[in-house]
Amino acid sequence: MAKYYKYTTIQGDTFDAIALDFYNDEKKSSVIMQANPDYIDVLVFDAGTELRIPIVEATAPSTLPPWRR
Repeated sequence: MAKYYKYTTIQGDTFDAIALDFYNDEKKSSVIMQANPDYIDVLVFDAGTELRIPIVEATAPSTLPPWRR
C-alpha cells in the first residue's frame, strides 16, 4: 500500500507547482496526476480540493558510482 500526504489546494495551484513544492521537481507532476485521476483535466485548482500526494523515496541516478549513491 502506497503512502500519501493529504494536501488541500489553494486558489491557483497547478499540478506542476504542487510537484515543485513537494518534490522540488515540477517534472514529477505526473506522479501526482496518476494518484488523482478524478482531477486529471484540471489545469488550475480552486481552493479546497483534497489531493493525495504520493511519498516518493529519493533514488540516486544509476550513472553515479556506487560510493556516491
